[in-house]
Amino acid sequence: MAKVELKNIGKTYEGNVKAVENANIIVEDKEFVVFVGPSGCGKSTTLRMVAGLEDITEGELLIDGERMNDVPPKDRNIAMVFQNYALYPHMSVYENMAFGLKIKKVPKAEIDKRVHEAAKILDIEKFLDRKPRALSGGQRQRVAVGRAIVRNPKVFLFDEPLSNLDAKLRVQMRAELSDLHLRLNATMIYVTHDQVEAMTMASKIVVMKDGKVQQIGAPLHLYNHPANKFVAGFIGSPPMNFLTLKVETSGALKGENFEIRPAAAHGEALKKYQDKDIFFGIRPEDLSYTESPEDNNIPARITVVEPLGADIHLWLMAGNQPMVARTEPHYNFKVGDTVNFRPNMDKAQYFDRETELSVLDA
Repeated sequence: MAKVELKNIGKTYEGNVKAVENANIIVEDKEFVVFVGPSGCGKSTTLRMVAGLEDITEGELLIDGERMNDVPPKDRNIAMVFQNYALYPHMSVYENMAFGLKIKKVPKAEIDKRVHEAAKILDIEKFLDRKPRALSGGQRQRVAVGRAIVRNPKVFLFDEPLSNLDAKLRVQMRAELSDLHLRLNATMIYVTHDQVEAMTMASKIVVMKDGKVQQIGAPLHLYNHPANKFVAGFIGSPPMNFLTLKVETSGALKGENFEIRPAAAHGEALKKYQDKDIFFGIRPEDLSYTESPEDNNIPARITVVEPLGADIHLWLMAGNQPMVARTEPHYNFKVGDTVNFRPNMDKAQYFDRETELSVLDA
């Protein structure tokens, strides 16, 4: 397969609109790398520059060490799967999958072999004679993936391929694409705005915001060691809570009507913030409900109760600051109740109020 390198890649549109700035990303051979971020963050533009569908304003794109900036898309040996499937409605599934190979004048017997092999992998053999309009959304997506597989490309590119599917089918297709990556042993780059897709599928995640790469790393590394407040809040569902707390000279963290103490391992990093406000980050699952007020608790008023079966999400107000807790379903929580939650201070994160960078990784 292939190694893909983006060196100081940038894209500027007319009017000096910077869509991507100074992106440095390495996709190793056989990796499944997911570009994730909110709409307009530059992730799809970056993918399209790799595909050759967008010109590169600055920097270098290398595939297997070869500079690709000026190489036409058809000569990059890549295959792209689009959000809207981009199937030819007048062609059968077989013809859609075979079309690119026919254009390249691949022998008919080889085309037939590749199409049937891909259809078997994707479990769409029985649909080869059908037109796209006779297929469900998930089946059309498999055809689009099959069309990419038959080309035996060096790199697979996916641009939000599951966003048009319903929630249940998205979960199923996530698992199928992860399995496909293992079976093909392929290099894959996948774009999504859904951090759950990124967490469940990627071997490496690239988090982007406002055209800039915020952090690159394995899913659990980003989850447990976010580089800044944006990454901490974007990765994880429900998102991380952020409370503005003051670091006391004693080392304690003071809120509006409570005081908590940081873990011993974090005390040194917080020393330079004494008498200053800081963003205290804690994930909903790292808040433990306690029935009696004790030290190191955060009192909060319940504003919304969301029962989800296996657990409950409580939307809370800690003084005038919103917070979410994930807890067990057997408690009889009611809107308006005041409850106490103890944060797992070993899992807490801290961010500078000015730069929003992590204090712990500084």
